[in-house]
Amino acid sequence: MPVGGLVPSATENAADLVVRNAKIHTGDPGRPQAGALAIRDGVITVVGDDNDVAPFVGPGTRVVDALGRRMIPGLNDSHLHVIRGGLNYVLELRWDGVRTLREGLAMLREQAARTPKGQWVRVVGGWSVEQFAERRLPTVAELNAAAPDTPVFVLHLYQSAVLNRAALKAAGHTRDTPDPKGGQIVRGRDGEPTGMLLAAPSALILYSTLAKAPVLEGEDKKISTLHFLRELNRFGLTSAIDAAGGFQNFPENYSTVAELAEEGRLSLRIAYHLFPQTAGQEIDDLTRWIEMTRAEDGDEWLRLNGAGENLTWAAADFENFAQPRPEHSADYEVEFEKAVRLLMENGWGFRLHATYDETIRRDLAVFEKLAAEGLFPAGNRWLFDHAETVSTDSLDRVAALGGAMSVQNRLSFQGEAFLRRYGPGVAADAPPVRAMLERGLTVGGGTDATRVSTYNPWIALHWLVTGRTVGDVVLRPALNRVDRATALDMFTRAGAELTGEQDVKGVLRPGCFGDLAVLSEDYFDVPDQDIAHIESLLTVVGGRIVYATAEYEGLDEELPPVSPAWSPVTRFGGYQAAPRTGPSGARQAELLGQAVAESEQHRQWRARRGLAPETDSPVFDPCFSL
Repeated sequence: MPVGGLVPSATENAADLVVRNAKIHTGDPGRPQAGALAIRDGVITVVGDDNDVAPFVGPGTRVVDALGRRMIPGLNDSHLHVIRGGLNYVLELRWDGVRTLREGLAMLREQAARTPKGQWVRVVGGWSVEQFAERRLPTVAELNAAAPDTPVFVLHLYQSAVLNRAALKAAGHTRDTPDPKGGQIVRGRDGEPTGMLLAAPSALILYSTLAKAPVLEGEDKKISTLHFLRELNRFGLTSAIDAAGGFQNFPENYSTVAELAEEGRLSLRIAYHLFPQTAGQEIDDLTRWIEMTRAEDGDEWLRLNGAGENLTWAAADFENFAQPRPEHSADYEVEFEKAVRLLMENGWGFRLHATYDETIRRDLAVFEKLAAEGLFPAGNRWLFDHAETVSTDSLDRVAALGGAMSVQNRLSFQGEAFLRRYGPGVAADAPPVRAMLERGLTVGGGTDATRVSTYNPWIALHWLVTGRTVGDVVLRPALNRVDRATALDMFTRAGAELTGEQDVKGVLRPGCFGDLAVLSEDYFDVPDQDIAHIESLLTVVGGRIVYATAEYEGLDEELPPVSPAWSPVTRFGGYQAAPRTGPSGARQAELLGQAVAESEQHRQWRARRGLAPETDSPVFDPCFSL
C-alpha cells in the first residue's frame, strides 16, 4: 500500500528515510533546487523529485511528507560554546526572546520559589536590555524583592552582572573583597558591595563569580547536554564548532560529550577547540594536549578542530563595548609566537578571539614572520573570530596567508553601545562582512552563545540580512549586508569548510551527511522581520529525526526527563518565542503596553529623586546599586 504517497517497491538499497513534497534549497550549485531526497546509513543517496526517490522506498523506509515546506541543509554554528552550554543548560533561566523586563522578573520570581535551598537562580546570557520594552537592567532591589533568600545572578553580556543580597553572600563578596584585575565590585557609600559587578573591561570577575554557583554532577550532566542539543535542533542546527572558553578545562569538561558520542547519543555534530585556562602556563598546556591527542582526532560526530579561541591570555582583547578598547602589553608577541609556532609545527589549526584591528595587525605580523619560515602550510586551518573593526588591509593579509573568518551577531545585542562609542561610520562596517567575502575568504556564521548572544541562529541570520539589532536599530547599511542565500551559506557550507568537511557537510547532495531541517516558514519568502521567528519543524542528523513538532510530533527520539526536577527548563523551556497572531498576540501587546507604562513611571521616579536619565549602559548608573 502507498506510504506517504509513494508505493514501497525496493528490496535492496532501500532508504532508511525519505522526505518528499518539499521545496529544497540544496546549497549545491549543480542542483540548487529539488523536491525530495533519500537517506541510507546516514548519508544522502538520492536528491531529486518524488519520482526519483520512489524506487528506494522499501517496507522499512520511513517516508515523511514535508507538505510543500522549505527544506534546507542543517545549520552549522561556527562559534558556539556548546559544550559549556550543555553542562549548564538545565540550571539556567533563559531570557532569550523575552520581550519585557516585567516578564523576565515574573519568571525569576516564580523560579526562585521553585529552587531548593543551596541552589542559585542564574540568568546567564542570550539577552540584552535593548530587547526589553523598558530598555533597562533589573535593579538590585527588584532582585531582592523577587528572591529574598535564594541567590540570584543575572549576567548582562560580558559587561556586568546584577546579584541580589543572597548571591553576594553565597559568592563571598564583602567590603574586604579586593577588586580583581580588570573588574570592579561596585560599592555603596558604606563600603559594602551593592550587587553590581562590572567588567572593566575583563569579564574574569563575571566568570569567577558564576563559577561559585553549584554545578551538576554525574548523569545530570548528560541529561542537561542532551536537552540543550535538542533545544539547538529545535532551530535546525545539526552541527556546531565549539569555541571553548573560560573555565572549560580539558579533558574533564569534555568528558560528558565524549561519553555521549561513544554511546551514539549526540544529536549535533561537534568540532571542538582547546583553550589554555591559566595565564603563564599556556605553552605547557598546549604542549601537554599535543602529546595527549592528535590534530583532527575523532569522527564525524565529535572531533578536535584545533586550539583557541585564546592561545595566550595576554593577546586576548575583551569586547566590552561599554568600556574603551583594552591596551595590550608591549611584548605579548613573545609568548604568542611560541604558541603559534608550537601549533604549526605539530599540524594543529587554531582560532583567535580578535575584536579589534589593532590586535589583528599585531597577530598578523607574527604569522607573517612564521610564514617566511614555511610554518603556515596550506593544510593548517586557522581563523579570526569576531573582527568587528578589522581593516581591509588586514583582510588582504589574512587572505594572503590562507586564513579564514568567523563572524558572530554580537552587535545585534551590543550594537547600541558600540554605536555610541565608535560612531555610525565604524558601526556600518562592524564587521565588514562584504569586504571579507569579496576577498574570497571563507566566512562562517555563528552566534557566540550562550553567555553573550542567544543560541537561536535565526537571530543571527536576521542580523546578517537586515543589519538590525534586537532593539531594531539599523547599524549596517545595505552595502555591508548579504542576501539570504549568502547568509545561509555562511551557516552551512562555510562552517563545514572551517572544519575541513566541505565534501560531506553543508549541502544536500548524494554522498553528503543526511543533515537537514524542514522549516516553519519559508526563509526565502518571509518578510525580513520574520526571519528571526523561524524554527525547524523537523530536524534530521545523519538520517535520524532528532527534533519533531507540529504535524511531526512524536517522530523524534525520546529524551530522559529533565533533572533536577526543579530546573527552570521544566517550567519555561529555553528560547521564549514571541506570540505573533491571535489572542496570544493581543496579550503580548498588552504586556508590552504595561511595560512601556511602567518604564515611564520608572523615569518619573528617577526624576523625583533627582537622578539623571538612564543611558544605554545603565550598569554605570548609581541607581542600579541602590
